[in-house]
Amino acid sequence: MVWLLRLVLLLLIAFILFVTIKFLLKPTRKLEAARKHKRFLLLDNDEVIKNFQLTYNGAVFTGEKYLGATKNAIDVVSISLWPNQNTSITGMTKEDFYFIEEKIHEKYPVAEIHWKSPIHEFLHQK
Repeated sequence: MVWLLRLVLLLLIAFILFVTIKFLLKPTRKLEAARKHKRFLLLDNDEVIKNFQLTYNGAVFTGEKYLGATKNAIDVVSISLWPNQNTSITGMTKEDFYFIEEKIHEKYPVAEIHWKSPIHEFLHQK
């Protein structure tokens, strides 16, 4: 009986440790921490069918990737990008959006980036 109780206690401790480590390594937690500290972070899955998220300057953006043919391979050729909350982009400049585009081009060099409203209008106004 004592051995069974010890085994259950050991399994409970292992389960709590597993859940704690899983929580600490969760990608959305990293994204939220980067957003709070106003750092850049790109969370991307290598699967093309899944969207990616990035944060910069306290704003969170979602990007949708589209596959297409290039000269040498099939690769991500188009990315649509939009903010999760339009109020979070208040105070951002054109240079901030160009920085985000530059970071995305490091990962997807042939992709065209299409911003959704209101950023699209902001970047194309004179």
